[in-house]
Amino acid sequence: MKKVLLSIVTVIIIIFIIVVYRGNTVFENNQYQVNTPLQTIAIDHDSAVARFSQAIQIPTISYDNPDKLDHEAFQSFHKLLAQSFPLVHAKTQLTTFNNYSMVYHFKGRNPQLKPALFMGHMDVVPVDAQTKSQWQQPAFSGNVIDGVIWGRGTIDDKVSVMALMESLEFYLSNNQQPQRDIYFAFGHDEEAGGKGAQAIAKHFAEQNIEFEFILDEGGVISEGIIPGTTQPIALVGVADKGFVNFKLTVKGAGGHSSQPPAHTAAGILAKAIVAVENHPFAARSEFFDLMFENIGFSMPLMQRLPLANMWLFEPVVLNTLLNSASSAASARTTTAVTMLQGSTKSNVLPTIATAVVNFRILPGDTIASIQAHLEQVIDDDRVSISSEQANEASAVSPTDNIGFKLIESSIRRLDDQVLVTPYLVLGATDSRHFQHLSNNIYRFMMVTLNPDSLNQFHGLNEQITVNDYLNAIQFYYAMLDQTASGESFAP
Repeated sequence: MKKVLLSIVTVIIIIFIIVVYRGNTVFENNQYQVNTPLQTIAIDHDSAVARFSQAIQIPTISYDNPDKLDHEAFQSFHKLLAQSFPLVHAKTQLTTFNNYSMVYHFKGRNPQLKPALFMGHMDVVPVDAQTKSQWQQPAFSGNVIDGVIWGRGTIDDKVSVMALMESLEFYLSNNQQPQRDIYFAFGHDEEAGGKGAQAIAKHFAEQNIEFEFILDEGGVISEGIIPGTTQPIALVGVADKGFVNFKLTVKGAGGHSSQPPAHTAAGILAKAIVAVENHPFAARSEFFDLMFENIGFSMPLMQRLPLANMWLFEPVVLNTLLNSASSAASARTTTAVTMLQGSTKSNVLPTIATAVVNFRILPGDTIASIQAHLEQVIDDDRVSISSEQANEASAVSPTDNIGFKLIESSIRRLDDQVLVTPYLVLGATDSRHFQHLSNNIYRFMMVTLNPDSLNQFHGLNEQITVNDYLNAIQFYYAMLDQTASGESFAP
């Protein structure tokens, strides 16, 4: 008995030593090491902010119903761009798609170099009439107060459009000529499906244009969002989740509710919904592994221990991730029952009952595998299953490409206190339409968000600090300048 106990204690001690050793050695500081900080450009801050404020004042709203499109607003936005950035419009080729989506092409000297594509979108989501009065500043005021710019689009995503244009205007003011072709693509309906971006992507495909890399909106610099590290974290999206709506339909005989069957169409549908919700998709840690590989070194030892020993603690880690809706969304394909419809009157049996289930697809899962999962867990021939508004998850872009390296080095050279890591974008971006044009698609905006300001995405009181906007211009200029130079790696 003593030998057994001694053996058990010995095993525990060995495991403990291994766990602690790995906790101290697995995660290395592999962040880009800054030798030469970026030389910032001398822009007129007040003028740049004023132009951005004007852009916010134009209500370029996307509605689900395209008939509600405010043509005058988009025409005004185009006019503002032309007036604000004369050199861009004089020295690049501008093409419009679907009336309002825009592509600027700046021709490079070396046709052997693949071009680069920088993206953004000029449209914004509506402001709910019920919450309009809750805005501290009017939603389309563009007011600049105490170093903060207020209004819909300051984060999502006129910051990208205007900062990119500022950077190119400055680049052209110095009579520089790129080695590599540079494209800017600005969609006008990203918030309503991205038909403009689809038209642009189709055009590029028809012209046999492939890109060295693509940079679109997506990740941000997070402060206090990722537990365990006190440093700001730049989240560079290397993949988008996909999405699909599956419609569940059950047909019934109908009739008066005074003589119901054992199970109405609505009841059969309800059982199917319960089965779907009770069988969520399995969680996977791959994107957290990718993230912690880059920032794990900065975390306290007690948090590093389980992350560095997933061979032992993976069930515990995954269970912890699933306890939070935000982290669970990065760990698995999510299931959300969003729409229900049955009878139109309380005493009428439904002849048809429907539900819509929205899935956000983790790379590795597919629309077909989700349908197979539904058919298995519902297991009822009375429930028909059909897909609507489907888009597969994106491929995962590499982190050893020039695009990622330039993003990483530019962020770090602007502020070496910011740590950079790849991550999974939970929402959809216009870049999803460009998958066939590049293997290297990245999603990042030079905007700093915390747990409170994160709720401003599509929410109340959207705002950005003046400093963040000016940093965005510096970031995009650094990206533009280095990309245009044709260098094959980051400095």
